[in-house]
Amino acid sequence: MAKLYLQRHLKSQWNLDDRFAGWTDGPLIKDSDLFAKEFAQQFSKLIIDKAYCSVQFRSMDTLASIYNYIPNKYPMFSHIDGGNMESWGKYTNQSQNELPVFVTEILNERFYGILQGLNKKEVSEKYGEAQVKLWRRSYDIAPPKGESLKDVCKRVNPFFKKYIEKDLKNGKNVLVVASHNSLRAIVKHIENISDSEIANVELPFGSLAGYEFSEGKFIKK
Repeated sequence: MAKLYLQRHLKSQWNLDDRFAGWTDGPLIKDSDLFAKEFAQQFSKLIIDKAYCSVQFRSMDTLASIYNYIPNKYPMFSHIDGGNMESWGKYTNQSQNELPVFVTEILNERFYGILQGLNKKEVSEKYGEAQVKLWRRSYDIAPPKGESLKDVCKRVNPFFKKYIEKDLKNGKNVLVVASHNSLRAIVKHIENISDSEIANVELPFGSLAGYEFSEGKFIKK
């Protein structure tokens, strides 16, 4: 029975500063290595055949930091969005010590439009808490010039079905490391969560969710 693991990246500096990060590309907080070491104990017990990751540094660094504490195993990132990073970055003779990680911007966090970089408290004071809550948690209401969760689902879920679900059907254990809303889009799809109930789904920083996949169905573990 194949297994799917979904992990949200560790806390970034802009998460700590309570700013809308979106598609910006800042670092993890300075003591994130302590949390990575703790997660490595969990990961060392898992059998993972391949992984998918957003192109954002906070996701890639989360994965690299965790595997830094797992002996004889390290992630090897391959870009799959086209361009020279994909065509020139290909290699052969994969080592048994490598975890193949396929990197794509499709798994990036939602785009927050004009809110990106702004402090969340200041935005709430300007637009009102109720409005900001709608932008952050509703399914189909997007912040100005940004994406709603519905928009994120439209780009993430076809990718999930084409690549990740195919790997699971082939018996591969798959890890996905990404941001909050791209993972919420996946959770909504595989758990068949309604448009209204998805507002209540929260994935803490660094959280790891596990599913078993059998006969086209996901069972949460």
